[in-house]
Amino acid sequence: MATILIVDDEQDMRNLIDVMLTKSGFKTFTAANGTEAYHVLMQEIVDLVLLDVMMPGEDGFTVCEAIRSLSNTPVIFLTARDANEDKVKGLTLGGDDYMVKPFTASELIARINAVLRRTGVTTHDVEQKFLQRGVIQLDESSRKVMINQQPVVLTLKEYELLHLFMQNPDTVYSREQLLELIWDINYAGGTRTVDTHIKTLRIKLGKKSKEASDYIQTVWGIGYRFEKCK
Repeated sequence: MATILIVDDEQDMRNLIDVMLTKSGFKTFTAANGTEAYHVLMQEIVDLVLLDVMMPGEDGFTVCEAIRSLSNTPVIFLTARDANEDKVKGLTLGGDDYMVKPFTASELIARINAVLRRTGVTTHDVEQKFLQRGVIQLDESSRKVMINQQPVVLTLKEYELLHLFMQNPDTVYSREQLLELIWDINYAGGTRTVDTHIKTLRIKLGKKSKEASDYIQTVWGIGYRFEKCK
């Protein structure tokens, strides 16, 4: 049973989403603002965060950035604004999906399940599976990444990119292929978002090990590949 954190400043909306999710078998926590959300995330195991964008004080984008400094827990933004620039901003900051209010219970559950499938969340009682490439160790069950015994905090998309690369070393992927494999094929951000995520992934790996950063290589005119290392 997956656990969902609902973050929304409107109590009626929190209660409505809570009913939708509990009827579908999810365990839920609720928070009215970023401060309450951080407290839950520090105290509980949460599989996914539903995060309202337009909140007083810290808005959803700010809260998402703070969450990303704590964990790679998937985030779905909820908003009343159907603005493309907001979608791009939210996804660039580490969000995994973006839903415009109002929405039906069936649509919400479908989106949540799609993100959970991509992240491999089914239960916390799963067998640990590790990928080791050079100095990078990736735990497929918990989605944690370690370099020289030091944790590397990645967004979901950064993790999925690294996971794909480590599963298929020496395979060259075009930007279009990465968009199709990691993002929705209709994702509005275009191939530029691939370059942005590769850049931030390299930076995060490089903070722990220059060698690790160099594993992700640019294949000029095509895309990217992961160096085949032991």
